[in-house]
Amino acid sequence: MKKLILSLAVVSLAATANAQFQVNPQLGINYQRITNPPKGSTFAARTGFLLGSDFRIGNKAYFQPGAFIGRNSTFVEYSDTIVQKGNIVRTNLKLKALVGYRIIDTYQFDLRFAMGPTYDVLLSVDNRNDDIDYNKGDFNSGSLNIDAALGFDMGMVSVEPSVSFGLTRVFSDNPAVSEIGSKYLTYGL
Repeated sequence: MKKLILSLAVVSLAATANAQFQVNPQLGINYQRITNPPKGSTFAARTGFLLGSDFRIGNKAYFQPGAFIGRNSTFVEYSDTIVQKGNIVRTNLKLKALVGYRIIDTYQFDLRFAMGPTYDVLLSVDNRNDDIDYNKGDFNSGSLNIDAALGFDMGMVSVEPSVSFGLTRVFSDNPAVSEIGSKYLTYGL
């Protein structure tokens, strides 16, 4: 078993050494929705940001791992007997493992498509209003997603609109929020 793992590691390193390797520092904006609010509630996304880096290993077909810190905000409003409003701000560490393909690969312009799993690790939850009492314990500590991105490269500049579809629930098993089946839907640039 050890020989098999060692052999796979050597083959992977050799393939990486022969492949094109590119580091891509990134700064962007995101817009993260929480789907399916409970009855009598409204979840409205606010613009957030994303900062990090990914790597492209390969040429025409490539592997694109990466890590990003993101900050997302959601406006929440409850309308039971009294209206409660507030912003919930979440900070996440997003880990990517995308696989992509360059559709157009010229010297001056590239058009590429990438898709794959990502995982968001929840780092903190901040309430921006005392009416809303969500805290970090009300949210799952992480969420599994499927991401898709369409990238445009011109020289040293890349623009990559993306969408991330949440596969796991937003809220934890805490009895106060366990009935809420919401998931994340994130748009990024």
